Amino acid sequence: MDMRKVISVIVMNEDGVLSRISGLFAGRGYNIESLTVAPIPNSELSRFTIVTGGNQRVLEQITKQLHKLIPVYKVIENKDFVEKEMALVKIPLDVDLNGLDAMLKAYNGVIANSGIDFLILMVADDASRVANFLKAVTRFKPISITRGGSVAMETD
Repeated sequence: MDMRKVISVIVMNEDGVLSRISGLFAGRGYNIESLTVAPIPNSELSRFTIVTGGNQRVLEQITKQLHKLIPVYKVIENKDFVEKEMALVKIPLDVDLNGLDAMLKAYNGVIANSGIDFLILMVADDASRVANFLKAVTRFKPISITRGGSVAMETD
């Protein structure tokens, strides 16, 4: 049975690390559902947040292979994470906007930008709630949707 897994990987912030990690997944036929990376402030390290899936054996292999990569400092798994994801949705102003404010409040959303004939909405929440927001917002006839990757931080 396939399971979804969030893995946080701390690496040395050096050239080619992204290529090595993505190559590890591609070379073995593993899928990356979401990948975000950013430097850790005041250090020479970066944090990768990888969301992947597979059966128990595949997930164990991914973790073992990540541990073998040279620039990897630490692989954090099987932890409780606070995980958030962001999405931007561009909607036209010529649709009925009744209920938009309540929907944004329900999903931790805001109007991030506006133009003469559009609004850009931003929502940041758990991945499943972002998915639900994207289903609910279809009534406003979105012009464009951009969904960002998950970011996660361990709670302990």
